[in-house]
Amino acid sequence: MASSLILAALADDFTGAVELAAMLRSGGARTRLVVGPAAIPENIGDDQALVVALRSRVAPPGEAVAAAEEAVEHLRPHQPRMLFLKYCASFDSLDTGNIGNVAEVLHRQGAPAPVLFCPSFPEAGRTVFRSHLFVHDQLLAESPKRLDPLTPMTQSDLRRILAPQTSLGVGALPYERVLEGPDAIRRHALAEQAAGRPFIIADAITEADLRSLAAAACEWPVLTGGSSIAAWLPQAWVTKGWMQANRPPSLPPIHGPAAVLAGSCADRTREQVVEFARRHPVLQLDPLAPEAESLAHALAWAAPRLEQGPICITTSADPERVAAAQAALGAIPAGRRAEALLAALAEALVRQGVRRLLVAGGETSGAVVGALGIRDLQVAPYREIGVGICHAAGAVPLALCLKSGKLGAVDMFQRTLEEMETSL
Repeated sequence: MASSLILAALADDFTGAVELAAMLRSGGARTRLVVGPAAIPENIGDDQALVVALRSRVAPPGEAVAAAEEAVEHLRPHQPRMLFLKYCASFDSLDTGNIGNVAEVLHRQGAPAPVLFCPSFPEAGRTVFRSHLFVHDQLLAESPKRLDPLTPMTQSDLRRILAPQTSLGVGALPYERVLEGPDAIRRHALAEQAAGRPFIIADAITEADLRSLAAAACEWPVLTGGSSIAAWLPQAWVTKGWMQANRPPSLPPIHGPAAVLAGSCADRTREQVVEFARRHPVLQLDPLAPEAESLAHALAWAAPRLEQGPICITTSADPERVAAAQAALGAIPAGRRAEALLAALAEALVRQGVRRLLVAGGETSGAVVGALGIRDLQVAPYREIGVGICHAAGAVPLALCLKSGKLGAVDMFQRTLEEMETSL
C-alpha cells in the first residue's frame, strides 16, 4: 500500500518544529511531530506530513549531517513526495553550517532538481529582496541579530552566507520572476540549475509571493525555508489532488500548575520576562553558579509558589552578562550549561505536578523536551506568531509551549498559559 506521506520535514530546532507542524495542521494536513530521527515511526498511518525536531542549528557540522542522514534513512520506507528543511527566518547559521550542508543531504535523495531557499516570514517582518534578508526595515547585518550570542548574523546577502556551507553552486531567484507566478519561477530555477547553481535564494516579500513559490516548488523533491512558505503547501496539495481540505481537530484543555522557563537571551524574551514579572514571581539564575546549587535554590523557591499561580525561572541575561559567561566558559558551553540547568528544572517541576510549561528559546526547548523523554507531540493549529502549543503523549497530561526566543507578543507568557486551559 502506498504511503499517504506527502511531506517529511527536518526542523533544526524545537520551536521551529512546533511552528511548522502547527502551520501544516492549520492548512488541513494531518501532521505528526516527533523528536529526533529514532522517533520516526515504522507505521505512519494516514499522516500526510511528518515533522522531525532536531537540535542541529548550532551542532558541530558532522553531527548535524549525521542526524539528517539518520532521519532520511528512517524516512525512506515511507517514500514522502517532498523533503523539507526548516530553519530560522533569520537564516541563523555559521560558515560551517548547518543549512547548506544539511540541505545537501536531502538533495542527494531524489532526482536532480532545483532547491529553493526561502526564509521569508512576512508576518514576522522577515523578507528577502535581491537575495538580501531584511528584519523589518533593517538589513539582517544591521539588526539585533548581529549580536546573537550563538549565531551572530553579520552578513545580509544570503548567497554569501550559504556559499561557504555547501559544495553546490548558489543562485538567485529575483523578485521580478516571483511576481510573474509559478511557471516563471520554475523556468528561472531550472535555468539556474542548468548553469550549475541548484541551490537558489528566493526573493519573497508578501504572503502572495510565498503562495507562488510553494505552488512552483511543490513537485520538486526538496524545498527549504521557514515555516511561512510551508504553510502554503497544503493548499498546493489540494490543488494537485493529493489531499482533501480538512479541518484540523482541536486539542483538549489541560489544567494544573504552570511555569515558564526562559533560556533565550533575545531582547524579546527579556521583555516578556519583565512583563510577566509585573504580576507573577520571577527568579533570575546566575548562569555561572554551580548547577546543583542553582537547581536546589530554584526548586526551593518554586515549591511554595506553584499553587498560587504561574512562576518564571530564567537564565536570560543582557548582552554584558552573556559576554561574561561566554568569556568564562566559551560561547557554546555557556549556552549548553544554561540549557542543562533549565532542562533539569523542567524534569523536577513536572515531577512536582507542573502540567503547563512554557519554554522560551529553541535550544532550551530542545534540552527540556529531551530531559522529559518526550518523543511524540500533538500540535495545536497555528494561532499567532511565536506561540506554538502542543501536548506531550504519555501517561501524564502535559501542555507545552515551545517558543522562539525572538518572537511572540510581549504579554504572551500569561496569556498562553491561560489558553492551555481551554480547547485549542
